[in-house]
Amino acid sequence: MKKKILYVADEPKMPGGLRRMFRSMRPEWKVDFCGSASDVLVETAKEAYDVVVAEVNTPGAEGEGVAEHLRRLHPGSARIIVLDHLEWDGIIEPRGPGHFFLFKPFEAEKLKAAISRACSMRTLLGDQALVELISRIDSLPSIPSLYEEVVREARSQEGSLAKVADIISKDVGMSAKLLQVVNSALFGFSGQVSSIVRAVNLLGLENIKALILSLKVFTSSHTKSFPCYSLPTLWEHSISVAMTARSIATQEGFSQAMIDEAFMAGMLHDVGKAVLLDKLPDECRNISEMVKEKGCGLLDAEQARLGTTHARVGAYLMGMWGLSESTVEAIAFHHFPGRSGNEKFGILTVVHLANAMEHGGGKAKKSEGLDAGYMEKLGISEGDG
Repeated sequence: MKKKILYVADEPKMPGGLRRMFRSMRPEWKVDFCGSASDVLVETAKEAYDVVVAEVNTPGAEGEGVAEHLRRLHPGSARIIVLDHLEWDGIIEPRGPGHFFLFKPFEAEKLKAAISRACSMRTLLGDQALVELISRIDSLPSIPSLYEEVVREARSQEGSLAKVADIISKDVGMSAKLLQVVNSALFGFSGQVSSIVRAVNLLGLENIKALILSLKVFTSSHTKSFPCYSLPTLWEHSISVAMTARSIATQEGFSQAMIDEAFMAGMLHDVGKAVLLDKLPDECRNISEMVKEKGCGLLDAEQARLGTTHARVGAYLMGMWGLSESTVEAIAFHHFPGRSGNEKFGILTVVHLANAMEHGGGKAKKSEGLDAGYMEKLGISEGDG
């Protein structure tokens, strides 16, 4: 079945580059274009869309911003908001009724990738309750521009760790956070690390990328903390799982690329908790109280209160950020890998084992969340953890 896409703009015609891109996607997408608020009202009254792309300077629909109108009318649609770079100062994070943000000018391929990610996330996770929950969140965190800069530098022919360090150094806040992390006991480096250049060389590019993404989410403006959603505890646990995942991947003889991905997935496996705390603090308080009063597990409480879990929320966000499908899969199913349908020993397996080991005090135990049925299918006994 074709995915239904709506592009909303205040221009009478869609730019040629976008027209050609959408034309090439006709076998997979059905695309409607609205150039006025009245068109939006007509089109959205006819059918729901999988993905809506809206330029924020588009005139409001019946006095509302178009994106807000669409959020209320079709809360299950993924919303991509297009901002004018000249009107965005880069200091305040874009917020509003969007899940993903693009800045003009952008290439058609970038929009194509964003739409494809939005579609694939809905297909991969297949969770209507998750879609409904995401629709209640005004805006998900946007991918850090610093991360994109680092990735571009790493991919360029003249790219180097020194240039990556220089890019990071220009972001005073991130530099301070990275130095704090690299000097923590969690990494165990000897001697004080006082320069970003040395930090980048010690950690390596892939670990730096993972830390930039995780710090973006874990250091957002949270004002509350609850027993099941404690950021300091979550941060230390995430680093421990990342390092354990990297160790397991190394022992299993994974390629360096897969070892790096194991660290990334381990670092980000619980980002959904941070998102829920930031966006739905009252629900997090209620869930924590439910866990305490009824003695149930966190996942059961989340399922009862939200209809989904932090694992799927985190996977949705990381998918929108463009992380690999195997990383998204590891985040989505790190508690119950057997539900993924993937029976190969890979990133998901490593993150599941690492998470169970860290919760179990260094050894993966059934009582600490090891998916015994999944492990048995892979021929791994409980003692192997």
